[in-house]
Amino acid sequence: MKAALAIIATLLLGTCSQPPTVLEQIMRAGELRVVTRNLPSAYYLGASGPQGPEFDLAARFAAELGVRLFVYSVPNVADAMRELESHRAHIAAAGLTRGIRLPDNTSFGPPYQQVREHLIFRQGETRPRTIKQANEGHIEVVGGSAHAATLEQWRALNPNLTWVENPLAETEELLYRLSRREFDYTVADSNEFAIGRAFHPEIRVAFDLSQGKSLAWVVDTRDASLLRRVTAFYSSLTAEGRLASILDTYYGDSDRFDYIQSRVFLEHIEARLPRYRHWFREAAAEVGVDWRLLAAVGYQESQWDPTATSHTGVRGLMMLTEETARALNVSDRLDPRGSIFGGARYFVWVRNQIPKRILEPDRTWFTLAAYNVGVGHLEDARILTQMHGKNPDAWSDVREHLPLLTQSKWYTRVKRGYARGWEPVRFVENIRGYIDILDWVATDTRPVPVPTEITADATKR
Repeated sequence: MKAALAIIATLLLGTCSQPPTVLEQIMRAGELRVVTRNLPSAYYLGASGPQGPEFDLAARFAAELGVRLFVYSVPNVADAMRELESHRAHIAAAGLTRGIRLPDNTSFGPPYQQVREHLIFRQGETRPRTIKQANEGHIEVVGGSAHAATLEQWRALNPNLTWVENPLAETEELLYRLSRREFDYTVADSNEFAIGRAFHPEIRVAFDLSQGKSLAWVVDTRDASLLRRVTAFYSSLTAEGRLASILDTYYGDSDRFDYIQSRVFLEHIEARLPRYRHWFREAAAEVGVDWRLLAAVGYQESQWDPTATSHTGVRGLMMLTEETARALNVSDRLDPRGSIFGGARYFVWVRNQIPKRILEPDRTWFTLAAYNVGVGHLEDARILTQMHGKNPDAWSDVREHLPLLTQSKWYTRVKRGYARGWEPVRFVENIRGYIDILDWVATDTRPVPVPTEITADATKR
């Protein structure tokens, strides 16, 4: 009898199908779940939607699989690992360093970026050449970070080495404070530095503290199906040059915000502006603003290049998204006249979202900031300004608090989370500089500003 039952059980088990693999589960559900962190080197909400190198990579992978991408953020690496361990996420794409401890049934994917740890100092100060020289100043790093662990390794050879660990700061905040001379040195990964110096051009690399480390995704490996597909994805991405292109978008052009170069701008005024000046004037007259303002926005966005295209999909002389162009009846974003008129109407639509009580010129500066970072993030910055006892209706106060959107202790207290808060500040400053130059070299009779209401469904560029 026992033998018969064993035979029957074996036959029944043999006819049962195997449980679906992790990849099959994703395909059947039609959804890839990715956990990340709200960081400039991973994922954040930009004016035109989700951005960040990890988001771009995950979006491409989901598109390759033909499934929806569901991305959500958690505060730290430990939380990301818990999401994988509980099987709530299939992949952790959060700027993770190969070598960290992983939960069971997970594994690193292929490395996609090599980063080095830099000791950072401020230009104009004495550059330390050795860790001993750096120890003569004040070093501050993120508390409990890999950077602190690296300094511990250096202390084995330099027993007197000391530093301060800040448990409440992110690297971006420390770079900002360093630029303000609040201390002498900090440590940042090369990718963090590449982003940070775009906003703080005075920071410099003293020397490298480590030879390099690899960043990679962490993948659910209850079976090998998803890891095999991720490995093939990165192999293809690398071979076709698309991986390098994505990384270069975020890290390659470190001086992309240092646009106030009067000589180059004057050359472009002579060589490029004459082709579009009459359209700037017509569009400005239609919506009731100074044409120089529109021209300055156009130069900041594209340097008056009607074929310009960004990695986020914005295109044309005024760099409109497809959604915004459609809402404003711009049929061809690469048509310079259509782009200029669309940009003018969008500018006024954004201006109409700014509280009516805010007067000029602050109203224009708020509008430009919202044009760049989005109305929602601007409102978050105004809330933070008010929380600090300052005037949320004054640009001089809000511009000081927009950078707080890069700091976790502040952006976690507002609705829309992390934003690259230095971008709108630089955006407004650059445009004001362009307007000053245009006022000097392009004299003209200004139109009388007329309040204009633009109705559009577009809520972001």
